[in-house]
Amino acid sequence: MGEEGEGVDMQVKEIMNKDVQKIFTKATVRDAAKMMEEKNVGSLIVVEDSRLAGIITENDIIRKIIGEGKPAQTTTVEEIMVKKVIHISPESSLEDAAELMTEKKIKKLPVVENKKLLGIVTATDIVAAEPKMMEHLGELLLFAKKQQRIAG
Repeated sequence: MGEEGEGVDMQVKEIMNKDVQKIFTKATVRDAAKMMEEKNVGSLIVVEDSRLAGIITENDIIRKIIGEGKPAQTTTVEEIMVKKVIHISPESSLEDAAELMTEKKIKKLPVVENKKLLGIVTATDIVAAEPKMMEHLGELLLFAKKQQRIAG
């Protein structure tokens, strides 16, 4: 095993970032938007007692606050977050992570064990650690760049 050099033996826990941009369920959406701007990120992992509770994205804020006219100052993150978050185990291989990202068309995967948030792994992290994974994630990363140009 592992002699193929395909990154199969490298596990998510070896490259995950433990410094996850997160926010608590009871924070306001305004707080979340400020944090996203300060940290220059498009999403935040939502936690409750160190456990993964959801994810909130810029899109959620646009659709549910601006689009529906809810007040950002009093609406909590929990009210608009996505509760069913696709995540991965720290023991999973980078290949499994790349396949999951490609299948679900996502660029970030929270790393969770026993419902506890341990870190996050991105498509960029995987390609940096194992360049051969570019063939799995290339379309996903190229699509992200096209989206940024359209939006910005």
